[in-house]
Formats: sequence, structure tokens, C-alpha cells
Amino acid sequence: MIVGRFAPSPSGRMHLGNVFAALMAWCAVRSQGGEMVLRIEDLDPQRCRREYALQLMEDLRWLGLDWDREAPWQSQRTQAYARAFDRLAAMGLVYPCFCSRGELHAASAPHAADGRLLYAGTCRNLTPADRIRLSGSRTPAWRLQVPEETVCFTDLLAGRVEENLARECGDFLIRRSDGVYAYQLAVVVDDAAAGVTQVVRGEDLLSSTARQLYLYRLLEAPAPAYCHIPLLVAPDGRRLSKRDRDLDLGNLRLRYTPQALIGLLAHAAGLQPSPAPLSARELAADFSLERLSPRPICLQI
Repeated sequence: MIVGRFAPSPSGRMHLGNVFAALMAWCAVRSQGGEMVLRIEDLDPQRCRREYALQLMEDLRWLGLDWDREAPWQSQRTQAYARAFDRLAAMGLVYPCFCSRGELHAASAPHAADGRLLYAGTCRNLTPADRIRLSGSRTPAWRLQVPEETVCFTDLLAGRVEENLARECGDFLIRRSDGVYAYQLAVVVDDAAAGVTQVVRGEDLLSSTARQLYLYRLLEAPAPAYCHIPLLVAPDGRRLSKRDRDLDLGNLRLRYTPQALIGLLAHAAGLQPSPAPLSARELAADFSLERLSPRPICLQI
């Protein structure tokens, strides 16, 4: 059976891009008779609030997007992340990183494709004496060492994707200097624990997939299938975000019914010929992810 998930971050009100991603993930599961899991990704205590999480859940219900099971919130899962961290450390693959943000930017080379900064491995070969000396003035973050290896996978929309871990990902954070476990580790541990078999999410997370597949292999957990859907963009090509307050659900709910909003999104994505209103269940009844174009979706609303 297909097991999919919503994994919203409660750092503010859902915006239209979040709605589209949630709608596509829900339709993909419901069209296959699968199970939907809700997980609140409240890793960052400085940005995430319980009231935002409760609002997210109410907004999903307003849209008609239900779920079969609620997974533990990430703030409740620290011990599980610690066990995975210790397992990786026992393999000799984890090391402390004392670099400041400014030093990281100065020493990193941008990825040729998307401008991501690659860690130069500055702290990988520090001696024990160096680590003791540096720990006297800085609390380290912790990185996972990656091999010179190309990870290959097939995305439902992007097709075959290849990414070299050392040259295109670099050693990546799995725990921040403040003790908060990083997204890459937490999402793998949580999806594996929930038995997730299909992940439908925005194209902006495609570059995370190779790192996550590497973690699945190290932790000996089955990896899900991935589908990275196109992002919603404004007419000027700018990606929609939570900064676009006129496009958050607080404002959109004053202007649209759930059916009208879903109809507009379905039409913009090429899933129906007109923006006629329809419910989430009506969209799911004749739904296929393969019908989506991988190109960004320009939305005027």
C-alpha cells in the first residue's frame, strides 16, 4: 500500500505554494487508495509555534485534505534523532565543524547549477588537539562525511537524476551548534519510522534527495519513491513564499471557497481545462502525477 505524507513546518500561515504541494501529495495518495500521514516539522524552536501548527491543521481540513494517521511532531522525536546520530558517529563518519557562517561563505564554492554553497571540508581532518583548542571558544556543529560517489535515482517528473555526493553535495550538517538536529537527518528518520513509501514535494527539495538516499542506506532503511512537483511562481518568475502575505490562506480564505481555490490550482497545473471549482476528492478521482509538467507554474490570482 502507498503511504504518503504531509510534512508542514509551522513557521507561519500556509501560502499558496504550500497548498499546492499538500494538494498534490494528497491526491497522489487518495487516487491510489493509500494512507496519508500528517507530521508537523517543528524542529526549529525559534521559528515554529504550536498555534501555527494548529492553524495549519485547520487549514488542511478547510481544504478537504484529511489524513489517516498523525505522526509524532518532530519536537517529540529528539531521542530518535540522537540514536541515528550515534549510529552514524559509530561508523566514523561524523565530525565537529567549528566554522562560522562567514567562514563557510568565504571557503565554499557555489554549486554550478543552483548556487548552493559546498562545504570545503575545512574541519574534517582537524587533529584531536585542534578540536580541543577550538571547542574552548566555539560550540561545534556536526557534519556527515560523504564519499566520492554518484547517487542515482529516478524521479517521477524529473526522470533520472545523478548527483555526486562529494562534488555536488559536500559534507552536510546533521546537527546544528545549538543542538537542534538538522532537517536532512530528521526527515529520513521520521519517514522511515512512519513507513512512508512515496514523497511528493516541491522541486526546490530535489537537491536534498541524494543526501537523504545516502542516509537511508547508512541507516539500513528502505527509501521512498520521490516526485518533485513544479513550484508556483508569480508572473515575474519569483517563487511564491510566506513573505507574500496576500497569498497566505488567511487572506485567500476571505476571497475563495476551497473548491474555487482548488479549481484555480488544478487549471494552472494543467489538470483541468478550465478554472471551474471542484473539491479535492473530485480532483483525486481522475488524478495522475504524470500529467504535471516539470516547468514552474505561473499563477495570477
